[in-house]
Amino acid sequence: MSQTKVTVKTLNLMDFTYGKTEQRAQFAEQFISGLKETGFIILEGHGVDTNLIDKNYELWQQFFGLEEETKKKYEGVKGGARGYTGFGKEHAKNRTVGDLKEFYHVGQELPVGHPLTSEYAANVWPEELPELKKYAVGFYRELERVARNMLEALALSMDLRPNFFSDMITDGNSVLRTIHYPALEDWMDPTAIRAAEHEDINLITLLVESTASGLQLLTREGEWIDVKAEKGQIIVDAGDMLSRIANEVIPATTHRVVNPEGENTSRFSMPFFVHPYSNYLLETIPSCVSEENPQKYPAITAGDFLYERLVELGLIKK
Repeated sequence: MSQTKVTVKTLNLMDFTYGKTEQRAQFAEQFISGLKETGFIILEGHGVDTNLIDKNYELWQQFFGLEEETKKKYEGVKGGARGYTGFGKEHAKNRTVGDLKEFYHVGQELPVGHPLTSEYAANVWPEELPELKKYAVGFYRELERVARNMLEALALSMDLRPNFFSDMITDGNSVLRTIHYPALEDWMDPTAIRAAEHEDINLITLLVESTASGLQLLTREGEWIDVKAEKGQIIVDAGDMLSRIANEVIPATTHRVVNPEGENTSRFSMPFFVHPYSNYLLETIPSCVSEENPQKYPAITAGDFLYERLVELGLIKK
């Protein structure tokens, strides 16, 4: 018996941001159905400048090309919340073997005196690349804008007030992670892969085009399929926080990054993890609870949930 081919929906954000009522509703419905069916959608028409993406890749590749001792100057910030995390230090939940990657975190830039300043670690900027801050913060803001649009569409699809989800991320703890997966070498653990199977911690993740393939999602039927954002596209997927407050009506998406087959090349990617502000209470949406789907999770703040997961990933020691 032939299997049904799983396809990831491709949507155009302009249908939501510029569309009439019917177009906006259709976009919202397609978005939530994509998250339910495969956990991923591919987004076009988002308006993020390709040149801004390219400039970020150019500068971050320069950073990862620096000497190991230089990179380590930017390590050790509060469980990897900001700055550099060295090769092999993060592992997937329920695994002990580290992933074959190194990465750098950029978080929310808040004005002096903002009440959340004490909640978030300050960003760390490499002095070797003085123009990096301007381009990274500009990219962060653009992805925040896209995330807000997607969350407004999600609220529409669930018949919630328009800003139900987007209010959560105002001054939120979202993180831009730039990842370097080096080319494979003989000394690397043969049981390790670039990113073992996992679900993201956050509400949704936005992933612009990477420099090489390797991303795979696990379908609801239990098959791994390749998924890749082409130039000008953004992959959007659902994380654990969204799944939790939606009582698993929207499942978190299991995915991984596999080692290269054929040409042994390095890979760079820049996922944007969309988080609520730390003291936002992750409570189950009442309309997602029913007799057939009773409430699964107690309330917990976004900050506490993030802490629990960072311990599981080996980035924070209890």
